[in-house]
Amino acid sequence: MKAITIPEFGGADVLRLDEVEVPDPGPGQVAIDVAYAGANFAEILYRQGLADVPLPFVPGIEVSGRVRALGPGVEGLRVGQPVAALTIVDSGGYAEVVVTSAELVAPLDGYELGLGVAAALPSNSTTAFLVLDRVARIEPGESVLVHAAAGGVGSQLGQAARLLGAGRVVGTVGSTAKLEAAKAFGYDEVVLREEAAGAGRFDVVVDMVGGAARRGSLDLLAPMGRMVVMGNASGAGDVGIPANELWLTNRTVSGFNLAAFSAAFPETAGQALRRVVAAAASGELRVRVESLRLEQAAQAHRRIESGSTTGKLVLEVG
Repeated sequence: MKAITIPEFGGADVLRLDEVEVPDPGPGQVAIDVAYAGANFAEILYRQGLADVPLPFVPGIEVSGRVRALGPGVEGLRVGQPVAALTIVDSGGYAEVVVTSAELVAPLDGYELGLGVAAALPSNSTTAFLVLDRVARIEPGESVLVHAAAGGVGSQLGQAARLLGAGRVVGTVGSTAKLEAAKAFGYDEVVLREEAAGAGRFDVVVDMVGGAARRGSLDLLAPMGRMVVMGNASGAGDVGIPANELWLTNRTVSGFNLAAFSAAFPETAGQALRRVVAAAASGELRVRVESLRLEQAAQAHRRIESGSTTGKLVLEVG
């Protein structure tokens, strides 16, 4: 089958369209004929060698498509069924066939939801709900600040905050060109990142940027506020958070990584994915999708790395 592989670590140019073996599902797993694969910053980290993966490696943490085969012990799914799936634990989504845990698969039967849109949901939208609900433990009426509000995850966090009962929801972006795009995704206000200090105090801050934004985010927390760290798009060095400062100010800092969460709690991640699919199909959750061909994976990576994307890029595979 055809797949995009990472034969060596490096820039986007290392990505290669190859022929690889078709995987078979093991116990509790499902094989999926891939229609679309989401393009994400996580796959760039794999390509750059910042994650420990064996080479050659097939990236791809989320897909949509149809069930190809069921492994032993799998119930509740059928061959030919349209699905969205998280493939983040072992990756492999940039391919014509991928295998993943059946617990990380969401059926699309009965939903008027295109496969292109469905491929854009498993990673970013599921992350948004898990971060706010399970990690930040948001309460009705609380205020939320989201950095990188126009990006793939950011565009979902504002909407998820609304669906979970947040009061004031504010986003930050890195350029004026992204202000209007972010406003369409559930935010009361969108400001430039360097202006966040004037936006007030927040019960919840979600930071995917790192660097100066991370240190500044801590200062924006209200008493009993919670900051969730879930990325470092700036590429800046790690930011130390003094434990005594947390103690003296009644603030909390937590981390969230979807791959680690999905490996440890696949049932919970799958439940969140199915919740997201239902919300998207009902129109409660919107995602802006742009499709490229599988062989344009390097172009997708360059655009994500440049910070020029708004919404979500997906790769058309089948």
